[in-house]
Order: sequence, then C-alpha cells, then structure tokens
Amino acid sequence: MTLVEVLCALAIVVGLLGIVVPVLPGVFIIAAAMVVWAYYTGTGLAWGIAWSALVVLAIGFVIKYLVPHRRLKDAGVPRRTIVIGAVLGIVGFFVIPVIGLFIGFIGGVWLAESGRLGRSQAWPSTKAALKATGLSILIELASGLLAAAWFIGGVIAT
Repeated sequence: MTLVEVLCALAIVVGLLGIVVPVLPGVFIIAAAMVVWAYYTGTGLAWGIAWSALVVLAIGFVIKYLVPHRRLKDAGVPRRTIVIGAVLGIVGFFVIPVIGLFIGFIGGVWLAESGRLGRSQAWPSTKAALKATGLSILIELASGLLAAAWFIGGVIAT
C-alpha cells in the first residue's frame, strides 16, 4: 500500500466519522479521497471505481433528504420545526462541542413543537424528527461504507 492510498484510506475513515458525527462534510471528504486515489493510480479501473463510488455517494446524498423528509411530512412535523432544531443544534455545537449538536437539535425541535402543539404533544413530534434524522444518517453512512468497500476493492485490484 502506498502513502497516497494510506492517506486516502484515512480520509475515508474521517469522512465516515463525519457522517456519523455531522461535524465534517463526510460525503465530500470520501468523494475527494476517491478522486485523489483514482488520479494517483491513473488506471481506467481506478477511475471506473471512483466514478461508481461518486454515483453511489450522490444517490445516497439525495435519498438522505427525500426519505426522511417524506416521513416527517407523514408525521406532520413542519419544515419550520426542523429548521429551528438545526439552528439550535449548530448553536449547541459551539456551546458544548460535538454533543451540543444533538442536545441543541433535540431541544430545538421540542421547543418548536411545544410552541406549536403544546407540551403534551411535543415529544411524539420530537421522536419522529429524531427517527427521521437517524434514518438520514444511516442512509448516508450506507453510501459511504459502500464507497469505502469499493475503495478497498480497488486498492486490492490495482
């Protein structure tokens, strides 16, 4: 394994971590690592693997928004609630690094839904938002892991 392959592998691991703990743009880091690896390797096989990984990452990126959005819509959670949760999640991230993202998101969704529905109905909507967010992370992680598997296969094949 060359130094470039090791660095690309490390970048892919960082990208996967960025998907699970949304601090870094995980999909973009993985995509960049795939392109750097293909460029460095310079074979048609490497470029084919990189392009197919980019397609999978792009499909995962799109699906991660469509499927959870549909579930939230079906559960009656408005977009405004998710935006408030996201904003407070970002604020929380800077107040309490990393874990504050989750605390802020949950608190923001709960506060928005408390104002909209009342305290007694806020928690079911908050749980629906959390499930949709978890599904979004799982979808993106699946596409990232598939791209990582293609990278491993490509390194072995080349």
